[in-house]
Amino acid sequence: MAQRAADWLEELKGLGIDRPLRIMNVCGGHERSISIAGLRSVIPDNVELVPGPGCPVCICPEEDVYEAIQIALNEDVTLVAFGDMLRVPVNVPKSEPRSLEQAKAAGADIRPIASPTEAVRTANADPSRLVVFFAAGFETTTAPVASMLAEGAPDNLLVLLSGRLTWPAVAMLLDSGTPGFDALVAPGHVATVMGPEEWEFVVEDHDIPAAVAGFTPDSLLAAMYSVMRQLRDGRHFLDNCYAQVVRPGGNAEARRQIDQVMDVVDANWRGIGIIPKSGYALREAYAAHDARLRFESYADNSRKRVGEMPPGCDCAQVVLGKIYPNQCRLYGLACTPRKPIGPCMVSDEGACRIWWSSGMRDNEWEGRKKDAVGG
Repeated sequence: MAQRAADWLEELKGLGIDRPLRIMNVCGGHERSISIAGLRSVIPDNVELVPGPGCPVCICPEEDVYEAIQIALNEDVTLVAFGDMLRVPVNVPKSEPRSLEQAKAAGADIRPIASPTEAVRTANADPSRLVVFFAAGFETTTAPVASMLAEGAPDNLLVLLSGRLTWPAVAMLLDSGTPGFDALVAPGHVATVMGPEEWEFVVEDHDIPAAVAGFTPDSLLAAMYSVMRQLRDGRHFLDNCYAQVVRPGGNAEARRQIDQVMDVVDANWRGIGIIPKSGYALREAYAAHDARLRFESYADNSRKRVGEMPPGCDCAQVVLGKIYPNQCRLYGLACTPRKPIGPCMVSDEGACRIWWSSGMRDNEWEGRKKDAVGG
């Protein structure tokens, strides 16, 4: 594999493109692989790899996290959530729990899980107790949640759904007229479930080259080579550089179960706003498992007015690929993985957390500020 990656790197360098290029990698998993492998240090200097909106923890609406906290604190339930979600902060006074982790410390029964199977196991362990599954994530996470419900979840298992689709955020960037990138590397795991065809709009509607990639250096470099060659040759198309897993049409059964259980709706993205047809909601047939219907009083819509990033936090700009993580005003200063201010420093798929863990500790914004004042 290492030799194959080296071969792709040589092919990429051999394209002879010397103009500046910006390639967006949508997925947080891609960003982690790029950073761990040090790909930015070996590709040509004129090529920038821009992290995109591929971190579900980062864009989960604040009102959804707040709702989960309030249910856990005020109802006699067990709340389960994917581990990263426990540390996502919300904007509340310091005297109140500002994360699920702090709500757990305050006495709420909150447990981290790794899969819907664990949620079912928790519910089956005590059928007399309500279990609320706070299910946040993109298509690859939402598909097994849909499967859990389609195949028959325990009666005492409720779902607080915060699922999102990946492609509408990219469409929003492209429709803005200032997307900030010349080519796109699309997430292989999403394409495995939903099919690579979801990304054809990038080429067909915007004439921007795109390639689906896996999570190894060779697959990522192959995708980079593909989109750079397309730019050089002026022939743009959607390439599949993860053909060993991604098939036309995706996973038909997974898609069927998502369609059976969920509707696609307009949805809020933290720090970004409402993106049309970008979220999932449970269909009426599954209302008995909908935590929002059971606990309507905790659906605090007023939170949408305050659900931006915390003061000084530039996570939304990072998610949209407008700035790099270390150009955030708080990066490495007030905000670190040990004490995250914004959600991008929480998750292993958050660009800020990835950059920090990969050794990038310099805050460029702080440096620019000092230069501006002659420091």
